[in-house]
Amino acid sequence: MFTLEIEGTAVAVINSDEASAKDLFTCDGFKEDIRTMKSDGKPLWDGAAALKIRPSTEDEIEIFEDAVAEDDGEGEFVDEPGYEDAEDGDEDEADIVFLVDIDEEDGAHA
Repeated sequence: MFTLEIEGTAVAVINSDEASAKDLFTCDGFKEDIRTMKSDGKPLWDGAAALKIRPSTEDEIEIFEDAVAEDDGEGEFVDEPGYEDAEDGDEDEADIVFLVDIDEEDGAHA
């Protein structure tokens, strides 16, 4: 498993090999997603900071496994384009678990 780290903050974990993790975490679609997604009112990525992909720590792997174990098909996973089109190749499918709290789309706070 590999973790996406931005400016020293572990943002997401993916259950894939390093090459696939780099491909997904650095593809234009995912970068656009993390530019628009917010945590605590701030974008996950400013579009300029380096995207570091590194092996996941034991704690990050545990968080990932707990999230996947709790998922019953209605979890907070990101469906990435391309993965849903895999032909009967579920073993090629990668799950991404965000390690930071993602703000709701409406962003309404009292």
